[in-house]
Amino acid sequence: MTAVRNIAAIVEKEWRHYFGSPIAWVALFVWTLLFGIFFSFGLSFFVKQSAMTAQQMEFGQKLSLNEYVIRPVFHNMAVVALFLTPMLTMRLFAEEKRQGTLELLATSPLTDLQIVLGKFLAATGLYALMILAGLLNLAMLWHYSTTPPEWKPVATGFLALLLFGACFIALGTFLSTLTRNQIVAGILSFCLFLGIWTLGWADDPTNGPVMKVVAYLGVTNHMEDMVKGVLELKDVIFYLSFIAFGLFLAHQSVESQRWRA
Repeated sequence: MTAVRNIAAIVEKEWRHYFGSPIAWVALFVWTLLFGIFFSFGLSFFVKQSAMTAQQMEFGQKLSLNEYVIRPVFHNMAVVALFLTPMLTMRLFAEEKRQGTLELLATSPLTDLQIVLGKFLAATGLYALMILAGLLNLAMLWHYSTTPPEWKPVATGFLALLLFGACFIALGTFLSTLTRNQIVAGILSFCLFLGIWTLGWADDPTNGPVMKVVAYLGVTNHMEDMVKGVLELKDVIFYLSFIAFGLFLAHQSVESQRWRA
């Protein structure tokens, strides 16, 4: 229980920093604004397609809200996460090192793993709050649509977007331990995230085994089935393994700096 309380204390401390500065408010505003814009465009396109289909057929074919509205929104928000997650992670350790407060944490009754987990969970919690705020747009579909969308693709899509962003947050936490400059940490994080994103472009059935392995490491490829409502254990294990790897690197980095000090 002591470990849980220590981690919770770090989470609370980080959230006070987030909401005591413009970071959380800007991230929430940008995320919800773009979510609303993508949702509006998708819904407008869906209405036009439904009207055209109804005119061409005596009995209009019912189009899927999940396919035409919800799925594209999740894919678009994954792109937004690529840009916003560096904002959530760049200050986690870099600011502590710049202000000299990391030494205080190191001498407190906290383990390096508890510090890393606390900071990671704080950033991931804020990211989850951003997703939930965006999902309020989708709630209108159940209230106003004559044929409500399926809820399972929404639930698995939320999970996919959360795990997807958590992978970037874990790696961003590690990169933040390498420098005392927030801007450098943010730029390094974005470049690394973009590089990992492009690995998925190697996904081609005609590729050899090496390129297939490279494509498998692309974080976007494991979202495809989940946003369709198909939850497979291999995709969840991939994301959790990716997160664990990023946290392992962050822990090793913090531990090595403690020994050097």
